[in-house]
Amino acid sequence: MKDQQSVLKIHAKDNVLVALTDLEKGSTITFENKVYIIQNNIAAKHKFVTQDLVAEDPVYMYGVLVGKAKKSIVKGELISTENLVHDTEHYDVKDSKEQEVWQAPDVSKFINKTFNGYHRNDGKVGTENNWLIIPLVFCQNRNVEVLKQALVEKLGYGKKQHLSLDVDALINDYKSGVSTDAILEKDILIEGEDQSKNLLFPNVDGVKFLTHDGGCGGATSDAVTLCHLLAGYINNPNVAGATVLSLGCQHAQASILQDALSKMALEHPKPVYVLEQQQSVSEKALLAEAVKKTFVGLMEANKIERKPAPLSKLVIGLECGGSDGFSGISANPTLGYVSDLIVGLGGTTVLSEFPELNGVEQELINRCTSSEKAKKFSHIMSTYNSKAEALGAAFSMNPSPGNIKDGLITDAIKSAGAAKKGGTSPIEDVLDYTEQVAKSGLNLLCTPGNDVESTTGLAGSGCNIILFTTGLGTPTGNPITPVIKVSSNTKLFKKMSDIIDFNTGTIIEGSTTIENTGESLLDYVIEVASGKQTKARQLRQDDFIPWKRGMSL
Repeated sequence: MKDQQSVLKIHAKDNVLVALTDLEKGSTITFENKVYIIQNNIAAKHKFVTQDLVAEDPVYMYGVLVGKAKKSIVKGELISTENLVHDTEHYDVKDSKEQEVWQAPDVSKFINKTFNGYHRNDGKVGTENNWLIIPLVFCQNRNVEVLKQALVEKLGYGKKQHLSLDVDALINDYKSGVSTDAILEKDILIEGEDQSKNLLFPNVDGVKFLTHDGGCGGATSDAVTLCHLLAGYINNPNVAGATVLSLGCQHAQASILQDALSKMALEHPKPVYVLEQQQSVSEKALLAEAVKKTFVGLMEANKIERKPAPLSKLVIGLECGGSDGFSGISANPTLGYVSDLIVGLGGTTVLSEFPELNGVEQELINRCTSSEKAKKFSHIMSTYNSKAEALGAAFSMNPSPGNIKDGLITDAIKSAGAAKKGGTSPIEDVLDYTEQVAKSGLNLLCTPGNDVESTTGLAGSGCNIILFTTGLGTPTGNPITPVIKVSSNTKLFKKMSDIIDFNTGTIIEGSTTIENTGESLLDYVIEVASGKQTKARQLRQDDFIPWKRGMSL
């Protein structure tokens, strides 16, 4: 018989068990005094049913409805897209709410801990000190690239990356008549130099360039949203100021950006230099002026130094991408525990990706601190899904091929595990895309499930750290906010250690608990918030994709 730890039942209501190791067809599993004969070869992370089911019977996981049987499924049989279809429970909002008293976890270990951050005039604290160079429209991307070439290396940010590829060696071999096989076997990896040396402005962590394909030619509403997103990036505590390039005639007008920014930071404006090409005597003059103003801005930004700040100043985004069947068991609950610790310390966390909350709406509604916030969440969810359905998609279509291959068969299964990132604390606020975080505690932020669009939104709403869980691996980063990559399993952590920062696979292996792992992760967060570089930072993974509200899951 297999050891009892080869499977896991997540919730008492569940009628599926999760395979923690590969299970062979015909093997016998004993769990909670019940015997199961495995009907298929079942890879780790996948699930089998604990009872015979017929078509339309419900399937429960994490204690919630995650699907219904498409046909008969026998006890011990693997659930898959062949026999299971997405299904969720209905949800509603009551006019009056009785909020349950929340019991925060023990935070005594962290109560006196601090991180070294950049204190802003508005009372916020950045974990980095960056300067932004932003185009309001895609036709300024080339000018932004010219500024990047002019500034980055000269200021000390252009040292070799984590590794280099010796293409010159391949060219020389080709010219020498070396065979194809010899070229394929050649080692061309070269370790890079330390990027932190020789910075002209040592208190400025980076000059970041936010190129994009928007601003004109699409829906005017998307251009306006883009302006609000860019204003949110400037307003982020990790940013000291910005240089903005405008053509002049585009939909994303500088006045829209400035109006949005004034509402976000009315009393404590940051230096923002707006240059319009159609008002300049030449492109060269525009670029020269941009370089000079950026340089002056960097001189001022460099005067700010890291100083101790309480953990209540952390605003942590909670994200997942490339999820697997272990994400909702190890990595996501670990983030949930970190979220509860931060909320218990008076800090702020932000749970995003609304398509991946499909099926757990009622739980989240019940946790909202007011009916107003609950109604706002319900309205955004239903409107978003209806719009997706009208365009030929739906939340139910959210799982990617990689998700399905690794055990996330329906969006409801994916969502039930993804929601674990939000812990158990009350939901203090519900934000639509680009709205700014204003309340401490747990916030919900409407973003799509697309990894980069979502992390882009989290930074744009004010997050100064992002925790990002993955079961399959992804190099995703963000230009202004450090992204800490957290693996759900040890195999991934070892295989992709160049892009993964932290491992929670020990929870699956039974050698540690969610609570202990969460405390260790928070210690790591403090290091990153104080200047430790994440793997995404080392690789300069500065992903930035504004969400076009027209359609994206």
